[in-house]
Amino acid sequence: MMKRVNKVKVAAVFMLATALSPALALVPAAATPVAQQKHQAPGFYRMMLGKFEITAVSDGTVTIPLDKLLLDITPAMLKQRLADEDMSANVETSINAYVINTGSNLILVDTGSGPLFGNNGGRLLENLRAAGYPAEKIDTVLLTHIHADHSGGLVHNGQYAFPNATVWVNQRDVDFWLNPRNIGQVRESEKHTFAESASSFRPVIAAGKLKTFTGQTQLFPGINAIPAPGHTPGHTLYMIESAGQKLLIWGDTIHSSAVQFPDPDTTITYDWDKTQAAKSRKAILEEAVKNDYLIAADHIAFPGLGHVKYRDRTGDRRGYRWVPVNYSLAGLE
Repeated sequence: MMKRVNKVKVAAVFMLATALSPALALVPAAATPVAQQKHQAPGFYRMMLGKFEITAVSDGTVTIPLDKLLLDITPAMLKQRLADEDMSANVETSINAYVINTGSNLILVDTGSGPLFGNNGGRLLENLRAAGYPAEKIDTVLLTHIHADHSGGLVHNGQYAFPNATVWVNQRDVDFWLNPRNIGQVRESEKHTFAESASSFRPVIAAGKLKTFTGQTQLFPGINAIPAPGHTPGHTLYMIESAGQKLLIWGDTIHSSAVQFPDPDTTITYDWDKTQAAKSRKAILEEAVKNDYLIAADHIAFPGLGHVKYRDRTGDRRGYRWVPVNYSLAGLE
């Protein structure tokens, strides 16, 4: 009797296993852990401007508290402007630079922050190399102005980062930021800029690579420096033109696209002369709309390329909006 029962149990177990086998096949084996790849693709974007090749290069991003930095706007309006763009007061802001290959010169406009922002920024050199233009190939550096996130990248490991390049910058910025006697003319929060500027420019000056200009100046065929003071004494735009096409590289005309396009009177604590900065910004925005300039912006989401339009599509001129470029491979392949 016991033997018969055992045989029945064995048969039952076999039948149950057979019935469940398709279902068991659907249960996955323990998965092998897959490491996350926590890095972006190399930060560059390429386009053609007439016969010039333009490459936007990322230095990374830095998060800034706009509710503590922006001025001349009410807290309620600031909150609304940021909400309109699905942003909070702490905004991750791009630090962009631009390479112009004219066929004769390889020109870098602005150098990012280098070591000055720690892990925020400082990625320009690696992204330049990924873009096919390592630092030693750059023959000219044009600075829109002297501030940590634009001129800090002149130095790498204590050495001049672009050994074969001449650095051009507006004389007014050199006279101001490289003279410590002017430290009393800025807010307490900006006094660190004098020491940072001295550190960034020391190897450039020692190498005899610093050159300056004043006023509107043609630096190369198709490349003109246009003073736009206010953010700094010598804040400068660069108009790039080739085969009838124009690109305006405008430095720090805009720090917050969500706020300063609709409200261009809004200034930022980094402005040396905020009244003049607002005046310059409004004139630049109006000129950009009327001439439909392609814009390259240092602090608009990478690659920072686009056009400025009036905010109201019916033609109301109160405020502006940003229209990013359409992704394109035209002329590159």
